[in-house]
Amino acid sequence: MSKHQRIYLASQSPRRRELLKQIGIHYDMLLLRSDPRRKVSVDETPHEGEIPLDYVQRVCRDKARAGWETLILRNLPLLPVLAADTTVTLDGKIIGKPDDNEHAAEILRMLSGKQHQVLTAVAMSFGERIEMRLSTTTIAFDTLGEERIRRYLLTGEAHDKAGAYGIQGHAGAFVKRIEGSYTGVMGLPLFETVELLKLFGYPAP
Repeated sequence: MSKHQRIYLASQSPRRRELLKQIGIHYDMLLLRSDPRRKVSVDETPHEGEIPLDYVQRVCRDKARAGWETLILRNLPLLPVLAADTTVTLDGKIIGKPDDNEHAAEILRMLSGKQHQVLTAVAMSFGERIEMRLSTTTIAFDTLGEERIRRYLLTGEAHDKAGAYGIQGHAGAFVKRIEGSYTGVMGLPLFETVELLKLFGYPAP
């Protein structure tokens, strides 16, 4: 396959954009807008009985596939599409994004003083080909009192984040121990991402 000098990032996450910039990857944003007429959408609702490992990989693969279909529909230049999905899991259960501050506080109480896993799947698609990698990180949280949780929620960081926290922000102080990929917890494991880039002929760092 010829060398690709650019890719598409099928994500609106500012953390993922920052991480790609950090390692010098040239990319264009590709927004996946659900449009019933075009039948390009991704179902991010966990299926009944679906375990977190299967869930995060299914959603990631669907995002990569939807990204490629979007390129075709919009007649955009055909370049590899990078997609990712992150989920937090505690005791085998999927901990999603909080609906509001009350829900975020409830999630943080659940994570307080315990170990949880952060699963991030990253996939790349080009034509019919989709390749995927998975990053699994174990995080041990400090015990969080109500006042500490309240102060954290005032930062606004819990919004739109799996597990109601962002490790690169104030919540970094909650982490007693981390085993795995820090960038995976941020939402884009760089080691696995570079592996995919190499597979698709991108001159990766």
